[in-house]
Amino acid sequence: MNLSEKFFRRERRSVPAARQFAHAYLAEWGLAGTERGADVLLCVSELATNALVHGVPPGRQFRLLLRCDGYSLRVEVHDSGGGVPRVDTHPRDTDEGGRGLLLVAALAD
Repeated sequence: MNLSEKFFRRERRSVPAARQFAHAYLAEWGLAGTERGADVLLCVSELATNALVHGVPPGRQFRLLLRCDGYSLRVEVHDSGGGVPRVDTHPRDTDEGGRGLLLVAALAD
């Protein structure tokens, strides 16, 4: 089993840094450049953004964990916020956000 994790600071540049980190391991595991790899990177971006916006208190970090066993790839983002993730299944057209977890739910198995 391949396992990789990294902590990221509470700052905007952590989202692209998390994507770069995930891309490097996807490449190592032979998944970069595939349609599924692109789905994984989008999920990493959405989950990292949610952690920064909703879950990481000032001065804290979030953790990105990638686990690949040759059959499945697991992506986890952990933060120290007290909230519980919720998928808004009916966001309004005028809402500026609220679609990130909906995308993750659609792309993840």
